[in-house]
Amino acid sequence: MATVTLSDIRAARERIAGKVERTATVRSPGLSEQLGVPVHLKLEHRQITGSFKLRGASNAIASLSAAEKARGVVAASTGNHGRALAHAAKLEGMRAVICMSRLVPGNKLDEIRRLGAEVRIIGNSQDDAQQEVERLVAQEGLVMLPPFDHPAIIAGQGTLGLEMIDQVPDAALVLVQLSGGGLASGIAAAIKGVSPGTKVIGVSMVRGAAMKASLDAGRPVPVEELPTLADSLGGGIGLDNRLTFAMCRDLLDDVILLGEDEIAEGIRHAYAQEREIVEGAGAVGIAALLAGKVKADGPVLVLLSGRNIDMDTHRKIICGDATMERAA
Repeated sequence: MATVTLSDIRAARERIAGKVERTATVRSPGLSEQLGVPVHLKLEHRQITGSFKLRGASNAIASLSAAEKARGVVAASTGNHGRALAHAAKLEGMRAVICMSRLVPGNKLDEIRRLGAEVRIIGNSQDDAQQEVERLVAQEGLVMLPPFDHPAIIAGQGTLGLEMIDQVPDAALVLVQLSGGGLASGIAAAIKGVSPGTKVIGVSMVRGAAMKASLDAGRPVPVEELPTLADSLGGGIGLDNRLTFAMCRDLLDDVILLGEDEIAEGIRHAYAQEREIVEGAGAVGIAALLAGKVKADGPVLVLLSGRNIDMDTHRKIICGDATMERAA
């Protein structure tokens, strides 16, 4: 069975060196006091494109042949993968087409266009957007670089896990965002490869958690895509999933689901206590701690995965005006 190994992730780290930031990890005094153990925050939302996605996109594009680069790339995205792919493609002078559903926030569309990529808005789900991707591959010869179920994408995201365990080598528990599984499986493969005793828990939202539903069913299953504050975690995992389903099944120690009010509280805490602006998906690790859904007997490492939130929405959440703004 195909998988992504620690050696693949280490090779990706060499391949993307100089193309991504090595982001900082800091201790959270308030969360540490609440949990009774040290809690560290990995500030990946400060990455160049505002999320971890640049790692996988940079590794995937660096892995292409010259002929493939000349054809250009295409992907479906909930926003952050598209932005990262647009950035990485622009550095190479490549064509990039990003296909997204109508659920993707406007601020993410604007940034992708600013980076020079072509944007296609298709339907109301990632599955709808993926159909357009497949049409462009068949008719225009573009190279598909999917947001998660691709070995180079997973290995690139896994470089984040290497940094995390290097910065907090005694971590007993790591909280990581779970959507299609590219991030969670890459980080888990890296951390388990270096520190087998460290637990890795995936965190997602109640509204449309496709990987959780699939893990519970024992196979990839379709899940209705719903509006959520954690919009970056939306979308299915693909019924023909080749890599991330099996890797998440084998490597994750547990999965936690959060309601919209809990996610909003995570965003508020990040801003008020940690002085960080994060999007809903970026705040789910903090939210899981605040909701009392995590217990640990040693240091906890929490990933803040992205900051690309619409600032009007952020302001309303911080002011307590609209905790369900995205889910209304």
